[in-house]
Amino acid sequence: MSSRARTAEILERPFVARFIVGVIVLNAVLLGLETSASVMAQFGPLILMLDMICLCIFIAEIAAKLFAHGMRFFRSGWNIFDFIIVGIALVPGAQGFSVLRALRILRVLRVISVAPSLRRVVEGFITALPGMGSVFLLMAIIFYIGAVMTTKLFGSSFPEWFGTLGRSGYSLFQIMTLESWSMGIVRPVMEVYPYAWAFFVPFIMVTTFAVVNLLVGLIVNSMQDAHHEDDVVATDAYRDEVMAKLKAIEDKLDATHGKDT
Repeated sequence: MSSRARTAEILERPFVARFIVGVIVLNAVLLGLETSASVMAQFGPLILMLDMICLCIFIAEIAAKLFAHGMRFFRSGWNIFDFIIVGIALVPGAQGFSVLRALRILRVLRVISVAPSLRRVVEGFITALPGMGSVFLLMAIIFYIGAVMTTKLFGSSFPEWFGTLGRSGYSLFQIMTLESWSMGIVRPVMEVYPYAWAFFVPFIMVTTFAVVNLLVGLIVNSMQDAHHEDDVVATDAYRDEVMAKLKAIEDKLDATHGKDT
């Protein structure tokens, strides 16, 4: 076995994958601790040292993958993502610019690339995006209609909530999330416009309970499809393994029968 093949085999071992996940989680915790002034005052040098060790492990992992797979490394979207995130951490300005430094927390997303269960969740979510786009377009149309209506109906009396299309859209989004929608917005509006409930109640029924649940249903169906595909792959692999064993048994029986004759 060549050194490249052996390196690739080592990287694919479950122990290595679990170790990388552990380092990723540790690094995410360290980056969170760096935001605490009191913690950094007491343990700053230790935290920075551990963070540098985690970064060195990430660099070593990517270097090993590049050595094992060569240019095939960049055929995987996850490998490209890992390469970019670790590369951001190596930019000299990342230590001086808060924006680049904040981007280092994106390294925790690398858990997705090594955890099969998380990867299936993301794949299911991505599969649902085309259907979700249609739902978002429908919701945008509903919000636009609602914003125009509320601006014309309630804008003169409640300009802070419905004075413009932008304010109306934001207020309707708050109502859709059911955040202080009754006592905070709708009841004060109803004190001036007693029949305002005739607009807000159907709006909530359509957006909160219908459209949002439609989004949830699309995502759930995509997750089920992703799990079904994994089950099909596992079943096919098991079938091929059984067929190979049966073929080996059949060959042995044929060989034994040939000797007897």
